[in-house]
Amino acid sequence: MTTRFLEDKIIAITGASSGIGQASAFVFAGHGARLVLADIDEDHGEATARRIQERGGDAVFVRADVTRASDAEAIVARAVERHGRLDGAFNNAGIDGAIAATADCTEENWDRTLAVNLKGPFLCMKYELAQMLKQGGGAIVNNASVAGLAGVGSLPAYVASKHGLVGLTKTTALEYAKRGIRVNSVCPGPIRTPMYDSAIKNNLVDEKALLALEPMDRLGSPDEVAEAAAFLLSDRATYINGHAMAVDGGWTAW
Repeated sequence: MTTRFLEDKIIAITGASSGIGQASAFVFAGHGARLVLADIDEDHGEATARRIQERGGDAVFVRADVTRASDAEAIVARAVERHGRLDGAFNNAGIDGAIAATADCTEENWDRTLAVNLKGPFLCMKYELAQMLKQGGGAIVNNASVAGLAGVGSLPAYVASKHGLVGLTKTTALEYAKRGIRVNSVCPGPIRTPMYDSAIKNNLVDEKALLALEPMDRLGSPDEVAEAAAFLLSDRATYINGHAMAVDGGWTAW
């Protein structure tokens, strides 16, 4: 029997319509969380919420672009309106950006990638933290990447955004450690998601070369990242703060 270690916790998830975000919605609901799901993809976001409701869970969807302050604020407002509080947040929304060496990276790609991957979590945390301070505590997990722990060629904007997010997570964790708020990040390695499958289909990633660098000789699953995030959001992780948890099969152990 699965232990429901997020029982009745009110948790917001961004980027919840597919991939790791959608998997997290199902995993968190399975652990008893009540969810506010957010994404720019309204159709799949609503469908995800319905699937949770059909299984007896509690989930509501909010269309949100995390690069807009008003949308980030609206996610938190929906949680408070519906439940009176926000216990946790998984700031998961992100994009890969275009593949190109630094000299070939366009300014448009740089700005868009950092807007979604770094400004987005920053805006979300501004409003999440404000609510958690009012209620006396909470937990936040940001979805970074192993590209936030090491360099990856031909993804300068993505790598910069994820290194920035790991740093922002650590700084925020220090700022609020004495005020009952924990802030951590998960750093997934190669995970089989729709984004990954699209990169393979478009010959943007050499899967054979990628797996040659993976000690476990396989890709991770979105559920494996979701379970790590669920743990960090739970009361089982009350002394873990400012941590960048690699969920990468040993990728960063080389």
